[in-house]
Amino acid sequence: MRHYKTILFLLATVMLLSGCGKAESEYSTWACRFAYDNPNGDHVLASALGGTPGVFCLITETTQRGQKCLFFESNLGIKSDKPIPETAEEVQAKFILGLNNGIIVGFQALVTEPNRGFVAYDVQCPNCVRRENNTINPNYRVTMDSKAIATCSKCGKTYDMNNGGIITNGAEGDTGLAKYVAVTDGQHISVFTR
Repeated sequence: MRHYKTILFLLATVMLLSGCGKAESEYSTWACRFAYDNPNGDHVLASALGGTPGVFCLITETTQRGQKCLFFESNLGIKSDKPIPETAEEVQAKFILGLNNGIIVGFQALVTEPNRGFVAYDVQCPNCVRRENNTINPNYRVTMDSKAIATCSKCGKTYDMNNGGIITNGAEGDTGLAKYVAVTDGQHISVFTR
């Protein structure tokens, strides 16, 4: 039964990929591929997948004691990590967590359309990446606060994650956070480049 649900979820993801329209330009072209099954409910990730507006989760890949792990941190300050299963399926589907090992997922508070509130952002400040012309190894991470504001650790620009990642204190020509296509059913998550 579990595989049946996973197949249905993946089909829904493929259908999103085949969509077209104006919304395509709002998504980043930076490489990102993340599919994760959270049936045992990592509490930090589950808090961002559960549909509660304004709760976001940073996802990164780390190594602890020689074991690859996924690290989760919510904008409410709660942290956890889970070992990545070393199955053939996991090895084949390597994670690409955005531009430099980090994506942020959650439900926006300012969206009224059903199923449009779930978003995924890159953790890198797009304006520093562009200004420094560094997409190879950027280190311009944003940090999140409990009000769902992301702040660049380098330039200090702020982004409203509850409102499409728009920049709140930028200059002319600055852009909001880079977004990826994201879908969830509350247990499974899929984030990818369109």
